Amino acid sequence: MKSMLIFLVGVLLSNASFSQIIYEEFKSERLDQSRRLKIQLPRNYDTNVDKKYPIVLVLDADYLFEPVAGNVDYFSYWEDMPESIVVGVMQGGSRYFDCAYDDNTFFPDEKGARFFEFLGLELIPYIDKKYRTAKFIIGVGHDFTANFLNYYLFKDPPLLNGYINLSPDLAPMMEERLAERIPQIPGKIFYYLATGTDDIKGLMESSEDLNKQLSSIKNNSFSYYYDNFEGATHYSLGGRGIPNALEKIFSVYRPISKKEYSEVLLKLKTPVIQYLLDKYKVIEDLFGITNNIRVNDFIATATAAEKLKQWESLREIATMAKKQYSETVLGDYYLGRYYEETGEPKKAMKIFQGAFDKEEVDFITIDKLLDRADKIKQDFGY
Repeated sequence: MKSMLIFLVGVLLSNASFSQIIYEEFKSERLDQSRRLKIQLPRNYDTNVDKKYPIVLVLDADYLFEPVAGNVDYFSYWEDMPESIVVGVMQGGSRYFDCAYDDNTFFPDEKGARFFEFLGLELIPYIDKKYRTAKFIIGVGHDFTANFLNYYLFKDPPLLNGYINLSPDLAPMMEERLAERIPQIPGKIFYYLATGTDDIKGLMESSEDLNKQLSSIKNNSFSYYYDNFEGATHYSLGGRGIPNALEKIFSVYRPISKKEYSEVLLKLKTPVIQYLLDKYKVIEDLFGITNNIRVNDFIATATAAEKLKQWESLREIATMAKKQYSETVLGDYYLGRYYEETGEPKKAMKIFQGAFDKEEVDFITIDKLLDRADKIKQDFGY
């Protein structure tokens, strides 16, 4: 129910952001024809001129683009995934030819090979050249096009970093080939597979077989997720699968949650600051983007450092926060707390007092800082 609600809200958000949808006619030499594209740019693309964005490539964009684009907009608005450029390829009646494979090798035949090259050698380089892209691409497909995405796993290196396979109509031998190929891929791969209990029987069974093969792969570079939705049909499962896939693939990107705070941060035996730095290094390495540390994550790690009495971690977190959010009280508050706890109350008092003209953040108000300064003054007679 929750996933369906996110799906519906996503569609509404996509419609509300209509001005950001770009329609283009792309002339392909490989296909010797034009293909219509739908492109959704992030909300503040034009103003964030130094920012780069992952790509979400949507096949079957005639009907998949809106739900994918809407969910991307929704999740990125709440910082549960990075803002991304959504590129949809409209296929209409050509999808069967685009995804065709040879009856003997079960790899793309002549027409399928041309579409394969169109995406990898023409479309993605065009998007990279025209827009500010990060080196992270997710592909989304349904039945025939979901199967087709898998062929990119046999490239060195694979074109795509993430694969969202919605009820794939798998080519013969695909299950065995994927199970053999994936452990050989050195880079990080995210793979999501979805079917439903009311899916087309043959597709559901082949998805279940593929799940058995992929779930047995023991490889830290392969992040695999599977859903078999109760009561979902071949067409309705997309409404539940798309938000689930985005949520799982980008789980490491999300702000530190209450659960992560209580079950991970408060149980750390290592410096809290290192956990924070590692989290954002993983985000940079995986998704090719460099972001400022979120206010939420500064507060979570600083609070954990206080609870664990890791005062050096608190000082480093405060220093970083002061640099990244210099116009706010965030860094001043935690730097003052550091000096309070390490026996330098006069320094703490001056820092608290000196932040009186800065912007408040969350629970950290000007009154809170001045109250702490007054208490130090009373306690120590300054």
